[in-house]
Order: sequence, then C-alpha cells, then structure tokens
Amino acid sequence: MQKLNTKRTILTGLAFLSICTFWQIYDSIIPLILKEGFAIGDTLSGVIMALDNVLALFLLPVLGALSDKTYTKLGRRMPYILAGTACAVVFMMLLPVSAKARNLPLFLAALALTLLSMSLYRSPAVALMPDLTPKPLRSKGNAIINLMGAVGGVMALGFITVMVPKTENPDYTAVFAAAAIVMVVSVTILALTIRENKMAVKDEPEEKERAENVPQRGLSAPEKRSLVLILASVFFWFMGYNAVTTAFSKYARAYWGLTGGAFAYTLIIAQAAAICAYLPVAALSQRIGRRKTILCGVTGLTLAFGAAVFFRSFNSGMFALFALAGISWAAINVNSYPMVVELAKGADVGKYTGFYYTFSMAAQIITPILSGFLLENAGYHTLFPYGAVCVAVSFFTMLFV
Repeated sequence: MQKLNTKRTILTGLAFLSICTFWQIYDSIIPLILKEGFAIGDTLSGVIMALDNVLALFLLPVLGALSDKTYTKLGRRMPYILAGTACAVVFMMLLPVSAKARNLPLFLAALALTLLSMSLYRSPAVALMPDLTPKPLRSKGNAIINLMGAVGGVMALGFITVMVPKTENPDYTAVFAAAAIVMVVSVTILALTIRENKMAVKDEPEEKERAENVPQRGLSAPEKRSLVLILASVFFWFMGYNAVTTAFSKYARAYWGLTGGAFAYTLIIAQAAAICAYLPVAALSQRIGRRKTILCGVTGLTLAFGAAVFFRSFNSGMFALFALAGISWAAINVNSYPMVVELAKGADVGKYTGFYYTFSMAAQIITPILSGFLLENAGYHTLFPYGAVCVAVSFFTMLFV
C-alpha cells in the first residue's frame, strides 16, 4: 500500500506558501492603495486588480507546458520557482515605495513586473506536488499543499494586523518587507531540501508507454465532458470567491467602518478554519469521493456568503460565517485540482495545471471588474449576494461531473 511522504510534501508546499503569502498581501493591500492612495474608483481598480489574471491566462498554460519539457540539474520546476521568486521579491518592494511617493506610473510598472514574475513560477510550483506524488495520494498531498498555502495567508494577515497603522494612507513598506522575507526563506529551504530529479515519481504506465513510443489514447468522451464541467465549476466558484477576497478590505472599511488592519482578523478566522479542515477534508474525500466533497463545500460557501448579506455592521457572528467559508473553500480546493490532473498523462501534468489556472484566472479577470462596477454604482451591499450567486452556479455544473 502506497503511503504519502508527509515531510517531503510539506517541504514541497513551501513554494505554495510563498505564493499565498504574496497573494494575500496583494488582495488585501493593493485595493486599499488604489482607492485611498491614488483615489481610483472601484471599477477601474477592478480592472487593475484583474491584470495579474490577464497575464496568468496567457502565461500559466504556456509556462506549465514549458516546464514539462524543461530538463536541468535542478529539475523541471525548480528553475522557474527560483527565478520567479527572486524577481518578484525585488519588484514588489517598489510597490510601497511608489505608493508612498504617490508615483502612479512607477507603481503600475512595479505592479506589472511583480505580477509577471509571480506568473513565471505559479504553474511550475503547483505542478511540483503531482510530480513527486503517486496519483492515488494526490488529494491528501494537495490538502497539505493548500494547508501550507493557508499558513502563508495567515502569516500575511498577521503582518497586516500588526504592521498597518490606523492612520489615513498608511505606509505599507513593513508589510511588504515581511512578506518578501517569508518568500525568500521558504523557497531557499525548498531548494536546499527537495531534489526534484531524484524524488520524481517514476515508472507509471503512461511514462513507460511514452518511453517506448507507444501511442497513448486520448480522453474518452465522458472524461472530456467531465473535464469541461470541472473547469466550468472552477470558473464559477472563483468568480464568487475572488470577488469577496479582492474587495473585502475595502468593504470592511466602507461598509462596516473598520480601521487599520482590523479587517484581517475575520480573514484569519477563515484561513485558520481552512488549516484545521484540510486533512479531515482529504480523508472525507477518500471515503465519499471528491465530487461529493466538493458539492458539500460549494453548498457551505454559498450559505456563508448568503448569510453575510444580513450583517449590516460587523459583529462576532461574522467569525462563524467566515469559519464556514474557510472549511468550505478547503473542501473545494483540496479536490478540484487533483480531479483535473488525474486526467493528465504523467508527462502532461504541467499542461493540465495550466488548464486549471486558465479557467480560474479567466474568472478572476472578469469578477474584479464586474463586482467593482456593482460596488461603485449599486453599492457595497452587492458584494456578498454577488459572491453567493456565482458560487451557487458552480453547484449545478459540478453536479453533472
């Protein structure tokens, strides 16, 4: 019976920890800088927040497939992870500097270069886990990877609560510096402990067929239909989830009147709940299946966002709703990516990782703009109804997988 190498999977997850540390800072702080530092409206802010996903839409499938064909002494994925992290850390430190100087051209240039650097290694970093993990163990492996990502998110939120002063137009330099240190340390440990070429899973049937130049069958009609439906589901739940996470810091300040980094406490509850849920959710998916587990998660996330509509001001009840949201998102996240790469042949994991990110990024291009338009023109009360409806749609696409 195969057994997951937990220690190795945790170390592999350091790449995702570094990614999630940055994206939590990005989703929480960049909208505030745009709105409060540069007086940019919610619709245009949504367009700017979608730029990373525009880049990702084109680059992630290409870089995922390119890393499949890369062979170096460091491995297939590691060169992209190291180069992407190094560039991202340099460019991201220009963001608070340009924001403090009110230099919008420099800020936008630094943002574009930072996002380009992050896009360079996202697909290779995520594809590293399936490379090192046998197929039957990938849901559990993905649970650990996402747990590591949630740890990165909690660390970033902790930096925000401690380092963001309760002043108008605060200086965010310390927050970005702390995130940069976490990214560098995480990827350094990864590079020193993971020997990708030696640890890669070998001798899977698909790999033997490829080595012997035996033609491989394509996806069957039911597999193709399931792939399309899974990817459609990914699109819709990211439409809802990303709308809430991207605008929540602005929502908490404008609608609830929270100041400084106080909004981060609610998000920490969600991330902490997800951390506690990842491994139990992975065990549940082995018992009842990935599809049913995802459907439970989609239902919980819809209920959490739907119930948040009734909170006109912040109170402790929001902690319970965000805990439910965190657990539900864990149930979705643990199983969706493995369902996609399960359909991949051994040498095509990066390509299918690219498919997954193409649909998630397409959603995250559209949703900041659309939800931003609603926030600006209809009011901030539209945020959670919008998120609930989008996530609910994904229930029906997933139902037919």
